[in-house]
Amino acid sequence: VVMISGDNPAAARAVAQRVGIDPEDVRAQVLPGDKAKVVAELKAGGHTVAMVGDGANDAPALAAADVGMAMANGTDVAMEAAGITLMRGDLALVGDALALSHRTVRKIRQNLFWAFAYNVVGIPFAALGLLSPVVAGAAMAASSVSVMANALLLRRWKPNRLLSNS
Repeated sequence: VVMISGDNPAAARAVAQRVGIDPEDVRAQVLPGDKAKVVAELKAGGHTVAMVGDGANDAPALAAADVGMAMANGTDVAMEAAGITLMRGDLALVGDALALSHRTVRKIRQNLFWAFAYNVVGIPFAALGLLSPVVAGAAMAASSVSVMANALLLRRWKPNRLLSNS
């Protein structure tokens, strides 16, 4: 994790310490145009970059990052440049958004597996005439229902930090 800030070094280090970022990974007094350059350098180094910002000066870096996250209490320009808008000005939501996105990708992969599995099993039986059209239609409906039910399991997701406090 690297923190890029336009603030003075002391203020940037204080915020970094509060959120658990190593002081050596803080880049302070970075001009707005240079933030996008730092993002480009990190990407050129093979890193996947998520940028979090709230101001118009963050917009170029938000757009350049692999994932841009804007705070809802920030500027419209930042929210337009970012792919994700965090609905509260809480940095803990960054981890929640990343965890939920990983969970969503995992669900997509599971759903693709089950959709293909139904077809891999069903198509040969149907082609050989061993599956009546009624049973094939029912299997197709069951495939759709199982994929939807699996996707709906995402609604049960809760942020880890809330679970650990209860």
